[in-house]
Amino acid sequence: MPSKTTFSPRVGLILLAFIAFIALGLPDGLLGVGWPSIRTGFSIPLDAIGMLLAASVTGYMTSSFLTGFLLARVGVGRLLAISCLLTGLTLIGYTLVPVWWMMVLLGVFGGMGAGAIDAGLNTYVASHFGEGLMQWLHASYGIGITLGPVIMTLGLSAYNTWHFGYRAVGIFQLTLATGFVLTLSMWSRNPAPTNAEQPEKKLTDYKTPLGQTLQQPQVWLSILLFFLYVGGESSLGTWVYSLLTESRNVDPTLAGFFAGGYWFMFTIGRILAGLIANRIGVNKLVLTGLSGALLGAALLIWAPFELANVIAVGLIGLSIAPIFPAMMSGTRFRVGEAYAANTIGMQMAATGLGSAIIPSLMGVLARRISLETVPVILFGLYAGLLMVYLLAMRTARNPQSQQTDTASPL
Repeated sequence: MPSKTTFSPRVGLILLAFIAFIALGLPDGLLGVGWPSIRTGFSIPLDAIGMLLAASVTGYMTSSFLTGFLLARVGVGRLLAISCLLTGLTLIGYTLVPVWWMMVLLGVFGGMGAGAIDAGLNTYVASHFGEGLMQWLHASYGIGITLGPVIMTLGLSAYNTWHFGYRAVGIFQLTLATGFVLTLSMWSRNPAPTNAEQPEKKLTDYKTPLGQTLQQPQVWLSILLFFLYVGGESSLGTWVYSLLTESRNVDPTLAGFFAGGYWFMFTIGRILAGLIANRIGVNKLVLTGLSGALLGAALLIWAPFELANVIAVGLIGLSIAPIFPAMMSGTRFRVGEAYAANTIGMQMAATGLGSAIIPSLMGVLARRISLETVPVILFGLYAGLLMVYLLAMRTARNPQSQQTDTASPL
């Protein structure tokens, strides 16, 4: 009976965390489908989407960077509740503002909410649960980004307006904020120890100053890891369709299937990784994933026949899937417990920067040279990521602990 008392609340928090990551992916899935209607409604050019993305990334990076500081002051539950409230109000606000610049301004607040949710939940799961749950947490994001276009398409077809999608997801975010408010006491409660020892200090219990964290070389290596990884992940998702249709003359419908296969295999990879992560440890997940990604990128460069493209793209998606969650779980081993919460927030800020800078630079080179530079640069990114990871492991504060992650998923 005692085990049931401690088990049920933890399961509830896990489910709420999964739902929050689904909600995190929903808005990202709305914009692509809704953009033609949005720009028509505001009478703005096609490339104006860059303004909204820049505003969102600015807010995302700001809140992510400060997450360690905020967690130490207000706690996980309050931060998640406030962030979901901010995100929900922003999404609904998009549908109410009369002019474009107001939507762009709201994008900063939406990004701030998303960044705090992302970094806050990553810190909490890394602190309290095992690597398997970290993989499934990020698989939940894949579910959300897949459902987003479906919701927007439903609104456009049934109601002929992009407002439906944003309002539906906004209301969902507000409901989620209520869920966090109702479970505040559970988020602040550390799991009861299983023996007579003192309860283990969690990452969210440290109040290390940001300035002290930034003085650690291991922290900067960890930040660079996430900058490179997310840059590669988002670059292939952004440019694979153009590469296949404009450079390799693949049928647009077939190319769309190939591009969709990337995210499908990506989600499948994280679900499968969650089943084995606790047994093989974060190091093997990262190194095996990078090996597969390098092999996939090399095949995409060579591409001796048309089907090789889909094999390469699918292999890359499957291989890189576990890398981000595994590196996130390994943060405390690379930089030390006292610096982990701050570092996780900084890593999430680096993902926003990487997803904006690297695909943009890749696009510039593709325009000036050729789209065939895309897989070559991608190979270079994964090779660079492997070298930085090996260096980070060499200088890790507790590298042996990364071999296995013995934390129980529940």
